[in-house]
Amino acid sequence: SRDITTTLQFSLAASDDRTPFTFPLRPRAFVVNCLEIQVGPFMLHRTPFFIPLVYPSLTWRIPSRRKQLYLTFDDGPIAGPTDFVLETLQNLKAKATFFCIGDNVCKYPKIFKAVAEQGHAIGNHTYNHLNGWRTNSKKYIENVMLCEAALDQHSSDKAPAYSLFRPPYGRITRSQIAGLSRFRIIMWDVLTIDYNMRLSPDKCLRNSIRATRNGSIIVFHDSLKAARNLTYTLPRFIEHFSALDYEFNIITDGKDRGSAT
Repeated sequence: SRDITTTLQFSLAASDDRTPFTFPLRPRAFVVNCLEIQVGPFMLHRTPFFIPLVYPSLTWRIPSRRKQLYLTFDDGPIAGPTDFVLETLQNLKAKATFFCIGDNVCKYPKIFKAVAEQGHAIGNHTYNHLNGWRTNSKKYIENVMLCEAALDQHSSDKAPAYSLFRPPYGRITRSQIAGLSRFRIIMWDVLTIDYNMRLSPDKCLRNSIRATRNGSIIVFHDSLKAARNLTYTLPRFIEHFSALDYEFNIITDGKDRGSAT
């Protein structure tokens, strides 16, 4: 994203023409692309309160009176990173939700089955990790259905119901949302930015902890690109919040629609 000195460029594809919203902003540059949010040289790990106002039907956070957090992992399953995640979750007695790419499910069916067998939730992340802003709605929805077929094919459950969906890059149009109405679309409250090699592991951990609050949906990536920050941050993140008596639970297909406020 180019640097912006006087405006907030808010390109969340509110319609299929990808027309951005522009608001006056002072005094610092603020760039939003829904994958990373940058204020001047700084990247924000928590989703700003106004973004969910554009897409209120999507789930950004799940507030609760209990101390609960929701770990999510995107882009797997992948040999190595996903194995590490599963071992870490098992050792630290945490549950999570995995948004799987259909092509990776077909490549690593045993790892995919291990995710479900350990009691974690599974969601759809398209078959080819498509960018919704650059893909017409018909092709996009077909790709989601192709991923669903892969999940069904490789599931050990006789009657799986994969009703969770997360758009890759967080980029999705209103027509795509309408076409996927039977899914609960899960966004996030905290983005660890673990895939960014410019971010040190320690800073990834500290910033993610600082951004997290009760009910946060937190995004990690079980991918090779994120492996360095993932392997450092994940166990320490879980240990930190476990010591504060937080539980790590799966996301269900419940009708509650959390906010990010």
